[in-house]
Amino acid sequence: MFIETETTPNPASLKFLPGQPVMQQGTREFASPEAAEASPLAQAIFDTGEVVNVFFGGDFVTVTAAPGVGWSDLKPQVLAILLDHFVSQAPLFTPGTAGGIAVPPEAEAGMLVEERDEDSDIIAQINELLETRVRPAVAGDGGDIQYRGYRDGVVHLQMQGACSGCPSSTATLKHGIEGLLKHYVPEVVEVRAA
Repeated sequence: MFIETETTPNPASLKFLPGQPVMQQGTREFASPEAAEASPLAQAIFDTGEVVNVFFGGDFVTVTAAPGVGWSDLKPQVLAILLDHFVSQAPLFTPGTAGGIAVPPEAEAGMLVEERDEDSDIIAQINELLETRVRPAVAGDGGDIQYRGYRDGVVHLQMQGACSGCPSSTATLKHGIEGLLKHYVPEVVEVRAA
């Protein structure tokens, strides 16, 4: 088995591509070792002691190194963990946990604003653009983006995976995503990070 690695715009994160599906549906982010208890793979990566975030995408795993940790030492450790996991065909989540259940983002983190029924058409347009244009591009960089609400022309979005904490994430939100949404949905006046 060969696992490819790709750099991401976030210098602290690397994207690992095992050449097979990781998550059958949705994505899953682990921002702490405690959160990783639902996944033996995420837990093993956190057990290196040099990781602050693990993100599972459809066909990739993004790992974010702790501040001051160099990838020259960490990358071989993560590759060995991933190889062991995928070659042994171990389960991604601990049996009997709710770890493998895809939770809609709204239920997981909650909306930041109370949406109004009269905005439902605008919200549908925003979500369509996020699904078809934004999420595939962000996944290419080892991350994901979650919709967190719309009200009075302001769209709230949350960056995940390599995109969370990336130095260029503000520029991505303001110049890339905000421009796209404003172009196709004239009611959008601003995009804010959640």
